[in-house]
Amino acid sequence: MPKLNVAERDEFLREPGILLRIAVVRADGSPLVTPIWFIYEDEAIYFTPRAKSVWFECLRRDPRVALSIDEQAIPYRKVIVEGSAELVHDIGNDDVWRDRYHRIAERYVGSEGASHYIQNTIEQPRGLYRVAIKSAALMTWRMPESGEASMGIWANRYYTPGTDF
Repeated sequence: MPKLNVAERDEFLREPGILLRIAVVRADGSPLVTPIWFIYEDEAIYFTPRAKSVWFECLRRDPRVALSIDEQAIPYRKVIVEGSAELVHDIGNDDVWRDRYHRIAERYVGSEGASHYIQNTIEQPRGLYRVAIKSAALMTWRMPESGEASMGIWANRYYTPGTDF
């Protein structure tokens, strides 16, 4: 499958409305996946768990994450990130980064909706995490576009021996 170049990747990560699915590790070693809002800024993916969320507890104990960001419509762009989440602001510092929180919410519910959402959840403290792209393993891909070959786009390991392209 064709990979996204850096400009395509960044454009995709900045599009509004696309959810991120974050996978974290529970204390017993089992995975936990949660769909969340995010924002891509400063070559990092930022997200905000509420203080009482299970996945925040998991991140405090083990910062390893896998992030899946994809779309359901053609060209089925996908970005997979595996790395370590850094706690940028802990609970109690929400006012310091509320402008970023507004930008995150705005990507999903517009500016007015973001203001209402923040006001309605202002009593629910959050942390702010980020995963820097530079220090993470990153995979991207999309379906072929017009004029690109549509056969043989998968990694060779997916094809049985003797497949004719």
